[in-house]
Amino acid sequence: MSLTHPARAGTAVAIWMTNGVPARLVHEGIRYRVTDTPTRLEDDEPELTYRLNLTGWRFQGTDDAGYSHMFDVRKSGEEWRLMRVYD
Repeated sequence: MSLTHPARAGTAVAIWMTNGVPARLVHEGIRYRVTDTPTRLEDDEPELTYRLNLTGWRFQGTDDAGYSHMFDVRKSGEEWRLMRVYD
């Protein structure tokens, strides 16, 4: 697995939730279906004096052509932000 598109970290993405869990995502105009069980990301750095309370998700998304990426996304205000994309 390799990290892709590091320059795009922090860009807004559209996410649709089902029962509070990501089900679909649009990234760079491409729609992806979540094709695994999403993993919740939480601020679990014990050495931090002040918790950042960053929460988000890591999941695999597959487009209509069958190409998959692993996405890390976090909520920022009312928007979802892309943190990392892996091939």
